[in-house]
Amino acid sequence: MRRTDPEEGHGPVRYGPPLPGDGLPVLPELSAVLCAAASRADAHPVGGAPALLEAACGYWTRRGLPCAPDQVAAGPGAPALLLALTAALAGDGADVLVPRPCPAWWAPYARVLGRPAYHVPTPAEGGGVPDPYALLETVRRVRAEGGSPRLLVLSVADDPTATVTPPELLHETVEAATAEGLHLVSDETWRDTLHAPRDTVLLSPAEMWPEQVTVVTDLAGSLLPPGWPAAVARFPATDAGRRLHARVLDILTALGARLPAPVAAAAGYALDEPPPVVERREATVRLHARVAAAAHAAVVAGGALARPPQAGRHLYVDLGPLREPLAAQGVTDAQELEDLLGARLGMPAPGGHRFGDDLAALRVRLATGPLLGATDEERAECLTSPEPLELPHVHRALTSLRSAFADLRDDAQRWEPPR
Repeated sequence: MRRTDPEEGHGPVRYGPPLPGDGLPVLPELSAVLCAAASRADAHPVGGAPALLEAACGYWTRRGLPCAPDQVAAGPGAPALLLALTAALAGDGADVLVPRPCPAWWAPYARVLGRPAYHVPTPAEGGGVPDPYALLETVRRVRAEGGSPRLLVLSVADDPTATVTPPELLHETVEAATAEGLHLVSDETWRDTLHAPRDTVLLSPAEMWPEQVTVVTDLAGSLLPPGWPAAVARFPATDAGRRLHARVLDILTALGARLPAPVAAAAGYALDEPPPVVERREATVRLHARVAAAAHAAVVAGGALARPPQAGRHLYVDLGPLREPLAAQGVTDAQELEDLLGARLGMPAPGGHRFGDDLAALRVRLATGPLLGATDEERAECLTSPEPLELPHVHRALTSLRSAFADLRDDAQRWEPPR
């Protein structure tokens, strides 16, 4: 990922890191469904065809969030849905609040609409959801400056930090937000990727305050390949929710944001969660959980800080303890750290500034997908191996990661402050 210079005329959004992919070949059953629909010439309606909406309702009902098709909309990826939601909720002079850090694609949609996105710090125990007291202070400050905060975007299973918000903290934040009249958009893309599902409690804000929460799920999180963009949104079952749903459909229509028929067919099949999809998802989660745990051990042994990853296919690493030796190598901010680690690791290492974090903070997000191998055959072998970490290509990748962070640790041990 390259540095962006204003004089080049490129917007920073073009260099925003994508969702961490699973790195695995497409499930054959999904490919078959998509290919079978490839000959269809008809266009799907904006917001999704009835069969797709029914499948989305079934998906959410199985997760304790029952809904009807008229509460659901589908779009070509979560970014399109979030843009439409932001335009509907904050396009008339309202302001948007997001956690710090947050997914790289959240804040740009507010800026595209000419609205500021105010970053609210997250607590020490995890990311994705703002600290409730920091949220109230930010709302107070924005209003004192003449702003009108109306929308809060959050995520209980987080990109970039790979943490899951404890229910008690989520309750406090949601209670504070709804008391201030904020509408919540809950990004639940990673909810089905919990590394220890029996030991981790994940609650949706929509279970707590259903009247003020819209849920968005990008199917690239656990059901579809990233190259097949599809996402679904669940709206509150209230008059305000119905008006919001209608407004979002208007905006998606204006954008021409509809799902291609083959992708819609694959999305509907995946949302029904037949055995092949469930088995692949569970195997993928187990694989990435093991690789993420090994990667976490490697970076912590190298002297960096990182919360143990709990969901997703990534981890968030803080190299603040190694600031002095890194500065001796000319690395003083997240962009320079991104450049250094990207070159040393041979894989993307997007800096925390991509996710709204402070540029001066030495943080990066590392994905686990690149550690699975360089070819489809190598990556597919990871799924079927009883010991994927012992496969030669995975072992080499993890050894390279450990070596890179061990070198940084050794530099820190050799470094002496100037007298």
